[in-house]
Amino acid sequence: MSFDAEWSQIRAEQPRMRLNQLDGGGVGGGGGREAPDLKTSAGDKKAAAEAIRQSLCPDTAKAGDHADAATTAAQTAFGGWQTASALKTVDETWSGQVKLLLGRLTGEANALSGAGLLFQQQDLAVRDGYQQLLGGQGHS
Repeated sequence: MSFDAEWSQIRAEQPRMRLNQLDGGGVGGGGGREAPDLKTSAGDKKAAAEAIRQSLCPDTAKAGDHADAATTAAQTAFGGWQTASALKTVDETWSGQVKLLLGRLTGEANALSGAGLLFQQQDLAVRDGYQQLLGGQGHS
């Protein structure tokens, strides 16, 4: 069998991709009746960002400090043993992980706060694009 014949057979056996319709599962874009419109709530995003800043970050820092204090006490109790140096390594790793988690939480809060502005900018860009297509008419 030639390469071209084999390639044609392989292509014929592969499922076809259709980009002009939904897959029938009712999921995805397209704006049809089956797919809900994208909705966003500035208030919900703000509340989530505040929950992260006011609750999750302080509680995470407090839990991290509590574990540090307990590990430091155990290091002191096992002074002179290899266990003390192992606990020091554990404490350093834990502190790094807590800092990493706090950084991620802060990043998520900032992303939630900035998401509303991004949606607004996108909406304005789409509106401006339509206005250009209409020759500047329909300004609202």
